[in-house]
Amino acid sequence: MQISTFPGWARVADPSAAGAAAAFSAGASLALFDQILRPGDSGAEPAFAGALRQRLALKATAGCARLGRLREDEAALRDAEHLAPVGAAPSPAGRLHRLFRLCATRPPRLDAAALTAAAELLDLRTAEPTLPGLAAALREILARAGSPLAAAAGASRAAMVVLAEAAPVEAEILALWLADLTLAQRLSWRAPIPLLAISMPRPALRRDGRRPRPSDPEWENALACAYALAVPEAFALATDLSRRAQRLQAIAPKLRAKGAGRVVELLLGDDAISPATAAKAAGLSDRASRRLFDRLVELGAVRELSGRANFRLYGL
Repeated sequence: MQISTFPGWARVADPSAAGAAAAFSAGASLALFDQILRPGDSGAEPAFAGALRQRLALKATAGCARLGRLREDEAALRDAEHLAPVGAAPSPAGRLHRLFRLCATRPPRLDAAALTAAAELLDLRTAEPTLPGLAAALREILARAGSPLAAAAGASRAAMVVLAEAAPVEAEILALWLADLTLAQRLSWRAPIPLLAISMPRPALRRDGRRPRPSDPEWENALACAYALAVPEAFALATDLSRRAQRLQAIAPKLRAKGAGRVVELLLGDDAISPATAAKAAGLSDRASRRLFDRLVELGAVRELSGRANFRLYGL
């Protein structure tokens, strides 16, 4: 698919913009981004949608890691997810990455089961009735919110109220996660797109040296500004991944390796993949898998993402 350039008129001119200006930029940006996810009359998502979600999940995790004062950056998070030994317990940042990765692969459910799974990954300890109560509050917010942005703001604010006794940073991360889920449900996306946490730590959103929080009186405006900053970045990433996916799909029929089609599917569906993972999924030997990736890089269809000679990772 061909994606047009993101228009300048939809960008937020000033991250401190208030009221209608922030809401307009956020709404226009989301409308343009929605067209990428639902091209044509079929409503089918583009082939690179999985890779887009997982790469944004990585960026969102890195943003939340900064909020939680964790040391891992995007490269370290990627390595931990794709190169860790089978069965190894993830670090706190690794669990955070799992949260956003799962968010990006499942329908946007706002029930107690989904909230419990998220709380477990965040190691967020709450009283037993807390999460079912939050799920009920979210259903009410979805029913009465006037717009997707209002629903996202209401959901994240409700999380901070219900989780007032929980660890504040983990509660805030869950609130940002919930905003994306609520937005996806209101926009009828097949799965959430991690967006809010990407821009929330940015200095441009700070007021008097303090980042906005869902418990703030002006949270709805801050949330609109954050989406207005994050969506053009996601749009640019989608544009890049679209070109790369088209290149990979054009080359795929020429690949002679057994299982190459399965490897192409994995590359289109994730941020990164290791040759070992590809070999296991596609029924290739380790050597054949490495040779296939060398060939894909040579043809300009994929990139090596780690910059290392060993333990390499590949993606669009």
